[in-house]
This record gives sequence, structure tokens and C-alpha cells, in this order.
Amino acid sequence: MKPNPEFKKIIAPYNEEIQKLTLDLRNFITDLVPEANELIWDNYNAVAIAYSKSEKLKDAFCHISVYSKHINFGFNRGAELTSRTLKLEGKGKLIRHLSVKDMKSFPKDEMEALIWEAVEVSEKRNKELLEKNEKTKSIVMSVSEKKIRPNRENQM
Repeated sequence: MKPNPEFKKIIAPYNEEIQKLTLDLRNFITDLVPEANELIWDNYNAVAIAYSKSEKLKDAFCHISVYSKHINFGFNRGAELTSRTLKLEGKGKLIRHLSVKDMKSFPKDEMEALIWEAVEVSEKRNKELLEKNEKTKSIVMSVSEKKIRPNRENQM
């Protein structure tokens, strides 16, 4: 699936390393689960990108949150995942994440197993997700007017 035409514009305020890492993680997810939709929020404090077999956040199995110095690779129902080869962070009721600074240290094999488990959790919660999604979409869900994130125009 091609990213939404606005995607590169949305991540443009971040430095080149964060932009590349965002695209690398995006490709990791979309290559692994090609039937997933990409739901993008250009929020106040971060860019949030959820991956779901529907167009609904409640069905999302994982997400990436883009910050100025790192990216969180998270699982929307991470507290329910049984695989414990990785120590995921988070103290909330459901969401767990791994802070990612570069692809060299990104544990691809362990994350792949967690993604498949997260997809299974999502499908068990909504049986309609078991049907093959042939027409994936990259959708900008919202764009915040005000942001407290990098602004490259002010840095140049």
C-alpha cells in the first residue's frame, strides 16, 4: 500500500533519521500485514499511525507514535499479549510499547511474533476482520492545528 499523499508532509518537520525510521517501521508493518489499513493522526504532541484491518481505531492491532528523538512501536491491546520475549513498556490498562531509536537494534523477529498475536487478538474481538481486505487505505484521520512538535521551518 502506498502511503497517503499527505504522509511525507506530516512527518517532514522531523529530522531525517526519524523520518527514515518512521518509513522503515511503516514498511515493516505493511509488508508483514498487507491487508492492514493505515490510520494517521497528526496530533498536538506526536504523529500517531495505527494499523487496522478495518477503518476503525478500535480494531487496530499496533501503532507507531512519532516523537522528535524516538518512535514508540505500540500494541493497542499489548497488556493482553502472552508472548513475553520482549519487555514492553506501559502502565495503562491496555496499551504497551517499545521505544525504538534505530532499526539496527529493533528486534524484528520478536516484534513480528507480537504483531501476529496482536492481529489474532483483534480478529477474535471482531470476526469481520477475518475476511480478506483487498482494498487497503492510508487515511489521514485528523490534523491538529496547534502542535508542540518540531517545526523545521523555524529551525532553518
